[in-house]
Amino acid sequence: MVHWWERNILEPGKLPLLLALTAFVVTFVVTRTITRLIRAGRGPFGNVKAGGLHIHHVVPGVVLTVVGGFGAVASERHSVGAALSAVVFGIGAGLVLDEFALILHLHDVYWSAEGRKSVEAVVLTAALVGLLLLGFSPFGVNDLSQDELQDRGTVISTIAVNFLFSLVALGKGKARIAIFGAIVPLIALVGAVRLARPGSPWARRFYGRRPRARAKAALRAYHHDRRWAGPRRAVQDWIGGRPDPRPARLPGRR
Repeated sequence: MVHWWERNILEPGKLPLLLALTAFVVTFVVTRTITRLIRAGRGPFGNVKAGGLHIHHVVPGVVLTVVGGFGAVASERHSVGAALSAVVFGIGAGLVLDEFALILHLHDVYWSAEGRKSVEAVVLTAALVGLLLLGFSPFGVNDLSQDELQDRGTVISTIAVNFLFSLVALGKGKARIAIFGAIVPLIALVGAVRLARPGSPWARRFYGRRPRARAKAALRAYHHDRRWAGPRRAVQDWIGGRPDPRPARLPGRR
């Protein structure tokens, strides 16, 4: 266990990645804790304002991400500056992705149902960086032996095939599987061979004249969403806080 930790985590090339991931997760947890306290009216915290303008924390997040990114590029790989830049970058990325839904919708949806996208983006990012930290390489290159790595054709073909699997899974409307499949190829293969989700580019292209496949895909998607949508929302609410209830609409109003 000690040798595995030293080989996969503490090797010099991965220390900045570990620092960035740690800063990223800690920043997200601290930020969500503070925003939930502000929402509940507890503690000494409050929204940051300048001249009556609400400054969202995505703003300092962008600044820190830029500073950390350029600092990492300008620093030597194994220097203290690289480690410090990784921490700054992780803090900035945590602040930015905590308001990912605001960037996506160009509207303050932090405490709405759409705001769950921010939690999903943070969890997905942390999981992917964690896989990279554990030694996984994009498109299955880590699965090749040393002899295979010396064969340029084998490396290129492996990357191409695994990229194709991820691309097919993405076309079938399985974005999460496609993203994780870029790191763990077997996951992309599963997404590539299963039925596409209704409304996906693959379904529109290949299921248009196949009513049975279209009906089967719709039924499978319905059962999947019915089984997992509730638990997924519960986990997101536990991590990021429960969204505000939508205001009731009066009859005849939209």
